Amino acid sequence: MRSFTLLLPLVFLSISSVSAVPSPIDAQAVFQRPFSGFSSNSFKDAASHFLSDAKNAILKGKANMERWYHDGKEYIKQDNLLYELVSHPSFSEHQLRVTEPTLCDSSVKQYSGYLDVAEDKHLFFWFFESRSSPKDAPLVLWLNGGPGCSSSTGLLFELGPCNIANDGKNTTHNPYSWNSHANIIFLDQPVNVGYSYADDGTTVNSSPVAGKDVYAFLELFLNRFPEYSTQPFHIAAESYGGTYAPNFASVIYKANKELQLAPTPKLKHINLASVVLANGLTDPYVQMGSVPDYVCDGPYPVYDDPEGPQCAALRTKVPTCQRLIKSCYQFNSRLTCVPAVLYCNTQLFGPLMQTGLNPYDVRRKCDRAKDGDLCYVQMKWIETWMNDPKNKVALGVNPDRTFASCNMDVNQAFTMNGDGMHNSALLLPELVNDGVRLLVYAGNADMMCNYMGNERWIGQLETKFSKEFSAAKAVPWVTTETGRTAGEVRSAGGDGFTAGNVTFVNIYEAGHMVPYDQPEAALDLITRWILNIPLSLNGTKA
Repeated sequence: MRSFTLLLPLVFLSISSVSAVPSPIDAQAVFQRPFSGFSSNSFKDAASHFLSDAKNAILKGKANMERWYHDGKEYIKQDNLLYELVSHPSFSEHQLRVTEPTLCDSSVKQYSGYLDVAEDKHLFFWFFESRSSPKDAPLVLWLNGGPGCSSSTGLLFELGPCNIANDGKNTTHNPYSWNSHANIIFLDQPVNVGYSYADDGTTVNSSPVAGKDVYAFLELFLNRFPEYSTQPFHIAAESYGGTYAPNFASVIYKANKELQLAPTPKLKHINLASVVLANGLTDPYVQMGSVPDYVCDGPYPVYDDPEGPQCAALRTKVPTCQRLIKSCYQFNSRLTCVPAVLYCNTQLFGPLMQTGLNPYDVRRKCDRAKDGDLCYVQMKWIETWMNDPKNKVALGVNPDRTFASCNMDVNQAFTMNGDGMHNSALLLPELVNDGVRLLVYAGNADMMCNYMGNERWIGQLETKFSKEFSAAKAVPWVTTETGRTAGEVRSAGGDGFTAGNVTFVNIYEAGHMVPYDQPEAALDLITRWILNIPLSLNGTKA
């Protein structure tokens, strides 16, 4: 079975169904080769047809692959696709190509395009300004997981300005978009995910390495758009993003510290305010150990009898799984981590995949003949919409490039490197103790990254808020607009006058993709979090 947020390793899949200007030589290498096969007149005519009048006015009279300045900005044209080109003296192997689409929500300013890494790797991004006071709004980076899955899932299926609709023929307005009060970036990473690509098809295979490219992207983006650099920055990630985000936040945090010691011209201090982990995989030792408890004794039991043979068999797998993970934690190598990935996923999740339930929402069955391999028919719709040539051109994407929700080669690369079995939670205490806030939330119907395991690992996190969090009782979380009790919150720090420094939220009647199942509640949660407004009832200390 495939997934668009937390993918099981392939061995399991087989058993279950604007500064320095780069040199012209560099420009040719970076920009010409990926499109060298797409220079036909029909392609150019199609691209020109879908470009705005303003862009065509700039393109008029420009030879293919020419670079020039217009109104103080550097531009590059390739096969009739126009980009603004952004470079940075501190990132000689990175540059940004930017265009301005009007898809999804034409009422807000947008930017999309690519971060080019060295000469052959290209990460796609899509940015939306806040619907309210964008100059004052925080900046959020959203990442879906996989590993190997596109953040366009979050954009079009969960929390973006529009929702996929009508078999992928169009989108509809999302009144609960997270850009209601935040500027938000959706980034397809690592390379070869979604619209992102490598000329030679290679990819990275670890979260720490991927984090370096994410940091470079943020620096180039914020240097080009400094109006978004002065506000708090939040990194929010779902599922395998529970591994990504701590690694990426750590890279940003360390770079900020280096800047404090040795200021570098034109490098931005990124105002890292918080890390948000959504139904994430962060501490596998703790979380894998919670699987039988959730499946057998949770709010939506998968098996009828918690003492029956299925539950008993599942519990016998935990000691070996945790022993392998502990070895991974201790030796931190492929030789110790890959066996943990393969054993834990096949032995703990393998039997559950035979139940016919949707592993991302155990309240529902999964009919793959009807819903597709991903258990959500909307995933097919997203691929249909993202593969529409006119949408690709508007976003600055070659129309002949194929979009897929998840890339299994990327998934295999991370799996066979053992990346997902590292304890990413260990990266967080240093950040939290220095003022970076941590929010972990989980829908209570998700089997893959269940709320029990998430609450347990955050409870074991060793920070200066540990004792306070351990003593904190769960209190109701009531949404602002409707007054509905949407879940429970535990929090430490802030004395009840803020959203807290270490906060866990258990969200009722929601699966792996909380913004899809509970859009109004999810917007309430993220808005109060980024504005640092208490989540507990009437500001009562959690």
